[in-house]
This record gives sequence, C-alpha cells and structure tokens, in this order.
Amino acid sequence: MQNPIRLLVHGASGRMGQAVLRLAQADPRFSIAAAVSRGGAGISDPLAPSLSAANLRQCPAFDVAIGFSLAEGLPALVSLCRDRGAGLVSGTTGIDEQLRAMLVEAGKTIPVVWASNFSLGVAVLEELARHAAATLPGWPVGIVETHHVHKLDAPSGTALTLASAITEGSGTVPSIESRREGEVVGEHVVTFSGIGETLQLRHDASSRDIFARGALEAAAQLHGRSAAYFSFGELLRTKNISH
Repeated sequence: MQNPIRLLVHGASGRMGQAVLRLAQADPRFSIAAAVSRGGAGISDPLAPSLSAANLRQCPAFDVAIGFSLAEGLPALVSLCRDRGAGLVSGTTGIDEQLRAMLVEAGKTIPVVWASNFSLGVAVLEELARHAAATLPGWPVGIVETHHVHKLDAPSGTALTLASAITEGSGTVPSIESRREGEVVGEHVVTFSGIGETLQLRHDASSRDIFARGALEAAAQLHGRSAAYFSFGELLRTKNISH
C-alpha cells in the first residue's frame, strides 16, 4: 500500500476547511500534516498540529495543500507550496486577475489546480454550457445563481466560471443574477432562450461535502504530477500516470 498523501489544510476553521478535514480523516488515501487557520483553530490531533496563518512557515512536511481561505491568505500559501515543491488545490474565490496570474505562474514550478467549485457535477455543467453556447450561437443566455445569505462574493465564482465557458463557446456574454436566500448551499441555472424554445442546464448542491470530496479527489489526482496549471475539468480528464 502506498504511503498516504500528506495534506496541509489551509482555511481549516471555515465551513469548507472543516468539511475537508472531516472527510480526509476518514479517507485512507490521506493523512493530515497540519490545519492552518487565521487564529490557529483546526483539529485536536497531536500528530497533526493546528497552526495560525502567521506561523504558516512552521508547517511540517506535506505533499499537497488544499486551500479554501480568503483571497488575502493565498499569496503566502502559494509561496510555501513553491518553496516546498508541494502541489496546490485552491478553492479560494473572489480572486482578482493578479492572484489568478500568480496561480498560473506557480504552475510552472509545481502542480496547481484552481476551481471556483469542486463539484463533479458542476465540472460537467461547465462543459455542457460551453458546448451548448457553441451549438446555439445567437441565443441570449442568462445565469441565475442562488446561495446562502452568508456568502460574501457576488456573483459567485461558479457563475463567473460558467459565464467564461459560455463566452469561450460562442462569444456571447451572459447576464448573471445573484440571489442570497436562507441557507442555500448553491444553485446554478443556465438558460438559453431561442425563438419558441428554451434550454435550461441546472445544478443544485444540497451539501458542502460534495465540494470537499471534489477537492480531495483533486488532491489525489494532483499528487505526483509534473508542474502544470489545471482547471478542475482538465485534471479530471487527464490520467495521472504516477498512480
């Protein structure tokens, strides 16, 4: 049996970080090297220390980092992964072009995957939206995204990713409507409006665990790869010959 992949979980006190920790601890493919959060809260395991973001450089050896921290914490995590030669799975949303360029640049020296959404279903939805846009040129397209009232960014990163796929497919820039309601985990509806007909593509998320599972699958797929920058869909479509 191969040695488990040593994970650094960055943003460990957040909802996504907690889900990643919980699922990783039950997955024999992984061991937790450390849990990093702004205040140092993470897991009560003496073999997997909880570190504050200020002490990130004290992290023990790890193979892949999974990060769902705020955008302001991303540069330090990227720098650490590059210095350690470790892979990076980033689910940080609300990043600007400078941070996106930083991730792409990091992909020249380490394997990196960034996604606004690590749901397997959303990865397929992105491909379907791109294909539909290319097949239905001239059809107006709209995206409606709904999330819980605690979500800070709007439009959602997933909606922006879908919009980018649609634009790539047809050159059409879709409209985006953002709704914040209750405790909705995530709903995305893409509507193509033709003359006398309508096509809708929809994805509903009922649990954050789907995103944590996807991030862990990305970590497993990324481990042992050569340096490159991947989208989640690209990573799933390419076979990792090291496994």
